[in-house]
Amino acid sequence: MASALRTAILGHLRVPVVANGSKLLTPLWTTSIRSMSSHDDHLEKTQVIDRILDIVKSFPKVDPSKVTPEVHFQKDLGLDSLDNVEIIMAIEEEFKLEIPDKEADKIDSCALAIEYVYNHPMAS
Repeated sequence: MASALRTAILGHLRVPVVANGSKLLTPLWTTSIRSMSSHDDHLEKTQVIDRILDIVKSFPKVDPSKVTPEVHFQKDLGLDSLDNVEIIMAIEEEFKLEIPDKEADKIDSCALAIEYVYNHPMAS
């Protein structure tokens, strides 16, 4: 049965090739492969740190002098859960990504925000 399925699939599959006289050369698709990986232009960790710290420092209720990469939003900066949501939304906008609510609830410090964004494949 596997042989019949293979034959049926290969019967419909067309691979373009370049002909040079009577010799067949490399298939066209092997020379025109383009990488679609988002890791090609992945952000450096220092970029992520700087941008997240700038977001937190620019938040109206935050004293910029207290913001460090290890700062906790509620314990160290005195923010409440609504402020936390607003910071997460600003991070989503800055890095052009969407953080699911389940993950966003876990991000309560700059360190966790930095790790999440740095490890996210679609962050830009």
